Amino acid sequence: MPGIKKTSIILGIDPGIADMGYGVIQRCGPQLSALAYGSLKTSSKTAEAERLSQLKAGLDEIIKKYRPDCVVIEKLFFCNNAKTAIAVGQARGVAMLCAGEHCLLIKEYTPLQVKVAITGYGQADKKQIQQMIKIVLKLKEIPRPDDAADALAIAVCGANTF
Repeated sequence: MPGIKKTSIILGIDPGIADMGYGVIQRCGPQLSALAYGSLKTSSKTAEAERLSQLKAGLDEIIKKYRPDCVVIEKLFFCNNAKTAIAVGQARGVAMLCAGEHCLLIKEYTPLQVKVAITGYGQADKKQIQQMIKIVLKLKEIPRPDDAADALAIAVCGANTF
């Protein structure tokens, strides 16, 4: 297909203010491989504005290092706690701002869309998703922390539609 690169680097983001999971994968034709994954952590003892600034600085470093073609971010789907929803929304905003400043394509998927893309089952639990990510990306073990595994799943979901 014209305009579609055979090799692409995709950055998946699982937004959160305390732990923002990230996963960088490479798609080479139909093959997917993990380049990096982890979590950007901030302290609850730090002022909220500073925490958001720390997340942006961390994402800037990841983007500069891996030069992704696309950023895939989990959509805020449902949250029982309004305070948590606001904090996650702010973290999502930082991730979208950062991607936009780097002129990157942004895709968003709900947790349900990610579950279906990874396992084929919308009610899959975290362990099932983590196991599938380990298999799909040919990893020796399940990625840790959980936020990083979620971010890799989000990146794989995006890779399947990029």
